[in-house]
Amino acid sequence: MVNRAGIAWHEKTLGQLFCDDSARQIIDMLLHRMRGAELWLETAVQSVEASDSGYLVRTSRGVVSARNLVVAAGGRSIPKMGATGLGYELAEQFGLRIIEPRAGLVPLTFATQDLDLCRPLAGVAVDAVVSHGQGRSATRFRDGLLFTHRGLSGPAILQISSFWKPGDEITVDLAPDQDIAAAMRDMRGQNGRQAVSTALARYLPSRLADAITEELGFSGARLADQANPKLDRIAERVNRWRLRPVGSEGWRTAEVTLGGVDTRDLDARTMQARNQAGLYFIGEVVDVTGWLGGYNFQWAWASAHAAAKSIAAAEA
Repeated sequence: MVNRAGIAWHEKTLGQLFCDDSARQIIDMLLHRMRGAELWLETAVQSVEASDSGYLVRTSRGVVSARNLVVAAGGRSIPKMGATGLGYELAEQFGLRIIEPRAGLVPLTFATQDLDLCRPLAGVAVDAVVSHGQGRSATRFRDGLLFTHRGLSGPAILQISSFWKPGDEITVDLAPDQDIAAAMRDMRGQNGRQAVSTALARYLPSRLADAITEELGFSGARLADQANPKLDRIAERVNRWRLRPVGSEGWRTAEVTLGGVDTRDLDARTMQARNQAGLYFIGEVVDVTGWLGGYNFQWAWASAHAAAKSIAAAEA
């Protein structure tokens, strides 16, 4: 579809696709494909009620009557874009259950002792593995991690935030391809006179290496003077950095909303409410959340397609 529209694009890491020019081209393409539909902007939905012929939607531009009503109101994420809880209110009005919404794909925030390290490193980015849970049941994401003034962000943190809950701990591996303990022992044998921070900077950005060695009390120390247990402490800090976030940045920056309309109350093939004919819920307002990388767009479009097919079939 994008190729037919003449929009040039390219692929980045992890299969991410980007327009060569502007994402506005995608918006223009979708608007062009809306032939036969009307787009009302800056229009408030005041109330919705069932009628003998379907549904009445009262808006700031007047009343709309229709046999079917599709609710694609999204979640609560990024309220400055107009996000509200309207979809949840409508679902509850018609007797559907709601899984408590919470912010997902969102930067996590940390206590003072962790922020003391993060703040001076704001802007430093590394490839990292961030984990939640233990053993085989653990959830892990490998992607970019970014130090910020508020704590940690970047794709790896956003991904794990959808699984993290208050009180949980996360583990960060800042050098996922390296056994830092073994590497430091090898370097100690080859050149013990070099500083610990210099050796560590072979595997981490120098600012991060300096910060970790200072935090652990190794500033200015030589590798040759460090026994194995001390090198193990450094490795633990790099390969298994354990953190307990105190919260997230919330709806203001969350890319998606976890929770929403309970899927048990919807027909999975049509997205129609099981207890209310002609009422459909699609996209992020439903309790379905994907990873970063377009999965949430895909869910929005796929659920819309299922609802549209059902409505078209019923009206044929």
